[in-house]
Amino acid sequence: MRLAGINIPDQKRIEVALAYLYGIGRYLANEILKGAKVDGAKRAKDLTPEEINRITQEIASRGIKIEGELRQIIRSNITRLKDINSYRGHRHLRGLPTRGQRTKTNSRTVRGNTRKTVSSGKRKLELK
Repeated sequence: MRLAGINIPDQKRIEVALAYLYGIGRYLANEILKGAKVDGAKRAKDLTPEEINRITQEIASRGIKIEGELRQIIRSNITRLKDINSYRGHRHLRGLPTRGQRTKTNSRTVRGNTRKTVSSGKRKLELK
């Protein structure tokens, strides 16, 4: 089954399978299913074409941005932050956390500062 150009897993319940779409989480998936009057316990492979149409119409009628359109909006927002030289824009440019997380001890992988595990400070006595 395909929705918005994304393959939705057939074996999963539809309330979980809808969350595979970028921009739709579990809560929003349940709200969409309530609005489309589709049982969330059904498997994705068991949906009729009419139910699939109701789900896609419900997503469109709510004006929910999903997949490529949402990614484009987020990308343009980040570009705007960079262009106006805001603090968050500078953090995006440098590849650092933008939401106030500490960087002294955490976020090593983000900063590119991965360290190998180091043994204890003691040197082993060499055998003669």
